[in-house]
Amino acid sequence: MTVGLIPGSFDPFHNGHLEVVERASHIFDEIVVAAIRNPQKSESLFDLDERHAMIAESCAHISNVRIVSISTLLVNVARDVNATAIVKGLRAVSDFESELQMAQMNRSLSGVETLFIPTSSSHSFIASRLLREVAKFGGDVAPFVPEPVRVRLAGKFL
Repeated sequence: MTVGLIPGSFDPFHNGHLEVVERASHIFDEIVVAAIRNPQKSESLFDLDERHAMIAESCAHISNVRIVSISTLLVNVARDVNATAIVKGLRAVSDFESELQMAQMNRSLSGVETLFIPTSSSHSFIASRLLREVAKFGGDVAPFVPEPVRVRLAGKFL
């Protein structure tokens, strides 16, 4: 069985993330989406339980998806879920540089390969950081996030 591991902060999960999960679900027998507590990023808007719930609700239509929350090395999770590959979405060339370094480190540590899936141009500008800002100032994020995420973002900033 092939298993694709899709890690990310997902704070919040958006349509670009969803596109990568949907596309990867056609390549792998199982997709494991791993919401990560990322110490390199500023304090999160949503805790891991909230992110887990948003991802589960947003991906409910995809039968071969499982969601986990982690706060350890990604290669440990890859081993634990028997990942065939780590799957990362790329929005722009600027993403590739840092993602390539992480892919090389992960392969060096564990032998697991990374598969890059470029997002469509309609999602290439979407970033969780921008969505948090738009929502904070009352902007409409509905075109950029699944409905369960829109509801939770609205609840954070009412």
